[in-house]
Amino acid sequence: MAYLLGMDVGTTGVKTLLIEEDGRLVASAVEEYPMYTPRPLWAEQDPNDWWQAAIRSVQRVLRQSGVEARAIAGLGLTGQMHGMVMLDAKGQVLRPCIMWNDQRTAAQCEWIMNTIGRERFLELTLNPALPGFTAPKIIWTRENEPEIYAQAAKVLLPKDYIRYKLTGAYATEVSDASGTALFDVANRRWSQEVLDELGIPLDWMPTCYESPQVTGHITAEVANLTGLPAGLPVVGGAGDQAASAIGTGIVEPGLVSVTMGTSGVVFAYTEEPSRDPQGRLHTFCHAVPGKWHVMGVTLAAGGSFRWFRDTLGLCEREIARLSGVDAYDILTAEAGQAPVGCEGLLFLPYLSGERTPYADPNARGTFVGLTLRHTKRHLVRAVLEGVAYSLRDGLELFRDLAIPINQVRAVGGGARSQVWRQILADVFGTEIVTTNVADSTAYGAALLSGVGSGVYPSVSEACAATIRLIDRIEPQPAHEAIYNELYPIYRSLYHSLKPAFEAIAAIEQEEDLS
Repeated sequence: MAYLLGMDVGTTGVKTLLIEEDGRLVASAVEEYPMYTPRPLWAEQDPNDWWQAAIRSVQRVLRQSGVEARAIAGLGLTGQMHGMVMLDAKGQVLRPCIMWNDQRTAAQCEWIMNTIGRERFLELTLNPALPGFTAPKIIWTRENEPEIYAQAAKVLLPKDYIRYKLTGAYATEVSDASGTALFDVANRRWSQEVLDELGIPLDWMPTCYESPQVTGHITAEVANLTGLPAGLPVVGGAGDQAASAIGTGIVEPGLVSVTMGTSGVVFAYTEEPSRDPQGRLHTFCHAVPGKWHVMGVTLAAGGSFRWFRDTLGLCEREIARLSGVDAYDILTAEAGQAPVGCEGLLFLPYLSGERTPYADPNARGTFVGLTLRHTKRHLVRAVLEGVAYSLRDGLELFRDLAIPINQVRAVGGGARSQVWRQILADVFGTEIVTTNVADSTAYGAALLSGVGSGVYPSVSEACAATIRLIDRIEPQPAHEAIYNELYPIYRSLYHSLKPAFEAIAAIEQEEDLS
């Protein structure tokens, strides 16, 4: 019996899990770390925090499992996408990582699109330059921290920094590289033209592999630190969304996943690169070799619910502390007592700006329609419904591109709530199913390591051997009808409020500069 490791370098912590080749979870461990916000809308982390968390999580998994390290066949990596880890020629980190949810680079995105030309840039990368992506962060560093930029020799994504620490290899893979705005997604390679136009050296970019390919091996030094066997193969792995899709079995046409984590994602497999002409969806390489995917992103999905819990759910948090019940479960139970549609109360979940379909870092979270009749249970349900409406925005773009939607599989922390899954089914007008895999992201990385180490013949066969459907929720026609009336109103609110969002952002910028 072979064992497989998956490691997820996430936004809040590193999660490492160990599975048997039949898919059974053997052990898992999470080690958390902070995120820093030195200025409004900035988000940074210390890569050394990731590395220390990675070491501790592996040690804990090996202790818990009791599995002999030599029985482990491979390690797969995944993690938060788009982050910029800038290294010098000695491999030392030059500055904190600028993260995926950082919104400081709107001006750099505009410069990139104007320098190359919008249509040409979309042809080359299949995606617009967005504030979360890596390329504008490199340009921002060049413009604002020239002394740091002058020392740069390599730029890595978060999971690939951990790969470098584990193996000494400067490497990445196609799904994560797709989110840099420096990658020729259709041809699955770095775009020399984009790099040249932006003045970024090609040799700063790591070698790029397909997701199941072996990229390096655990060094003797790391073996001593972690307990892993020296020489253990480390495969390319995948960006968090592509890895989650593998862990959910989204490896054939018609299958769609909705991920309810800090961010929210709707994700669909495609045989060929399928591009939204307006660039509202992301078209990236899939972790399945030679395949692609499209996805729409809500930047604050579970993040909106967490904000509500932390700011307006203090009573529920205290009850949870005293009773041992999760505060989220208490809040979703309250949401379940509120009427469908919240009697006209709507919530825009743009607490971190927004990505799909507006790509607007100035967008703001908003409650609209409050009356004296509304209570906390209305407010919390409005948050859950608002996130569902935002995710439907991405699903509607799939439909516009004639991408088949035969089944929607829900994953992530928010998907554990039956109340929220029912809301998704009713807002989407589709069946929502769940699988036997609780943490699809690290699990998907582990499956990719199984392909690369020869445990499974292919990614699709790895999924078939391990993933099973366990629950189905159908839309309720009466609820679906209410949401279909409210959804166009929800869609209109962003456009009505956009001038106010821009004015607020301008005032914030003036205050920040003063």
